[in-house]
Amino acid sequence: MSHDLLHGTFRWQVPADFNIAEACCGRWARDTPQAVAIRWEHEDGRRALFTYADLQAAANRLSHALHRLGVRRGDRVAVVMPQRFETAVADLAVWQLGAVAMPLSMLFGPEALEYRLNHAEAAVAIVDESAIANLRAARAQCPGLVHVVAVGGAAGHGDHDWDTLLARERPQFDAEATRADEAAVLIYTSGTTGPPKGALIPHRALIGNLSGFVCSQNWFPQPGDVFWSPADWAWTGGLMDALLPTLYFGREIVAYQGRFQPERAFELIERHRVTNTFLFPTALKAMMKAVPAPRERYDLPLRAIMSAGEAVGDAVFAWCRDALGVTVNEMFGQTEINYVVGNCGEYRDARGRAHPGWPARPGSMGRAYPGHRVAVIDDEGNECPRGTPGDVAVHRRDIHGDPDPVFFLGYWKNEAATRAKFSGDPADSWCRTGDTAVMDADGWLWYQGRSDDVFKAAGYRIGPSEVENCLVKHPAVANAAVVPKPDRERGAVVKAYVVLAPGVAASEQLVAQLQQHVRGKLAPYEYPKEIEFIDALPMTTTGKVQRRVLRLREEERAARGD
Repeated sequence: MSHDLLHGTFRWQVPADFNIAEACCGRWARDTPQAVAIRWEHEDGRRALFTYADLQAAANRLSHALHRLGVRRGDRVAVVMPQRFETAVADLAVWQLGAVAMPLSMLFGPEALEYRLNHAEAAVAIVDESAIANLRAARAQCPGLVHVVAVGGAAGHGDHDWDTLLARERPQFDAEATRADEAAVLIYTSGTTGPPKGALIPHRALIGNLSGFVCSQNWFPQPGDVFWSPADWAWTGGLMDALLPTLYFGREIVAYQGRFQPERAFELIERHRVTNTFLFPTALKAMMKAVPAPRERYDLPLRAIMSAGEAVGDAVFAWCRDALGVTVNEMFGQTEINYVVGNCGEYRDARGRAHPGWPARPGSMGRAYPGHRVAVIDDEGNECPRGTPGDVAVHRRDIHGDPDPVFFLGYWKNEAATRAKFSGDPADSWCRTGDTAVMDADGWLWYQGRSDDVFKAAGYRIGPSEVENCLVKHPAVANAAVVPKPDRERGAVVKAYVVLAPGVAASEQLVAQLQQHVRGKLAPYEYPKEIEFIDALPMTTTGKVQRRVLRLREEERAARGD
């Protein structure tokens, strides 16, 4: 089936009543209770298996406990934990109450926690040992936070201990019937373009994610599929692109509680027979540099890799294809409108039935996933001619005129920002992503960068991702970020911040080599006039490079005359 035919025949089926907890666990706890839901492993070697029956019983007990603590429909409950069984339980329990789960990264410091807890008016927080110290430090400035439930190693440092709370409650619970349009998740954006905003996500958004998930994972699920991703379950990439869609299909997901390490990633894939994964480009780059020929060391059953957050680049694309034997499917989306553009590999199942897709073209973001109407628009909200750069946008209605369920409800307590996200009537208009791309004659999108990351140098328009991708191809480079450096004569020049590969020493000779490397592959105006070596690039907790931080650094240096 061609992309056009698949896209043209696809229709959304969104019931009036829908609850993520029921769709991702309740029905499986009844139909396949002993199927493995979560395979947990801690970096210290501890491991455990949890079935859908285990998951549902624990969620039921916690729903009772939270109700006793005063949580009611629409209330926000903060969940500050890494990948672990209790994280999934907490989310499900909140949704069964009709309340709103607010996932927060365990990496947040006290100020970041304080801002979000106060802004969301959360009365309850569930936290483990990874974040209890920072939460306790923030709590004095959070008068509305009434209850802290302590999990695992945090026991004894909160108002209530998880095990004690759950032991008192019954494993049966009558869940609230929620409308598909009701709020389910409040996720704060990573703040790459200003202060974080709380995106309010409805239950129906999970349905809106599914067509992209199925396609990007090469027709998930297939018999024996096992999913794992290092993406934090506190973020859209981990929650909506990994945990929830895997559970929606009643399959098994690996929860690894520990730091990401390239060699450990290969070990996890081999040990748990992982077939499907989401690996962001920074993770793939690290794996590529650490283990250039992974199939010589590991037995890897991978059949699909999705990547998102940054442009993959043809160096990583070629490595996945040649070294891993898997064509990586790039995906594009954001917290507010997730999983809307990407690629889909062909797949032939055990019965020999073909599931055709639209295989990735190196360097392309892909095409619109079924059910999503995507275009490149100009500042006035008009569609750009093919081949002309513009803002990637998604329409509130699909090609059939039906509402697209993937859309967020709006920004929490920020109607002005919600209105600014749309080019017109929020109910029937284009929603801007803030990312710049070109759509070619065949409908494929080619990413150029965040709209505020693209810059001009000596009159030329520079998309940083192309230069960064070129630099990473050099064996001395582990990662790179490109930003404008203010220049009196040319307005700006191209500057690269470079993280060197292990064992490589910085030198003026290496600077010249890297400049020549880029000059020989890209346009003359794109090579970095200046290169600065740096130990690590500033990153958001979702793995995106914060070019804004580096850009501001250059502006401050220029203001001082450095």
